[in-house]
Amino acid sequence: MNKINPKALLNSKWSRVDIVNKEKHFIVTKVSFNDVQQVTDCIIEAVMTKNEYSINWRDLKSEHLWAIGWK
Repeated sequence: MNKINPKALLNSKWSRVDIVNKEKHFIVTKVSFNDVQQVTDCIIEAVMTKNEYSINWRDLKSEHLWAIGWK
């Protein structure tokens, strides 16, 4: 399990374990919090294609889906 601090998500770098659409490396470009400092929205951007995706930030904890950093 990847350990993640929600407050440190912004600008963090991730690698997708299973490559989809030739997109492997991503950077978190936007994180929104609610009034009680819980993450409400997380946007990642593919480095090569610049495509943006809204994801559940908790999915980044899964080592079967994501690796910390660009590998």
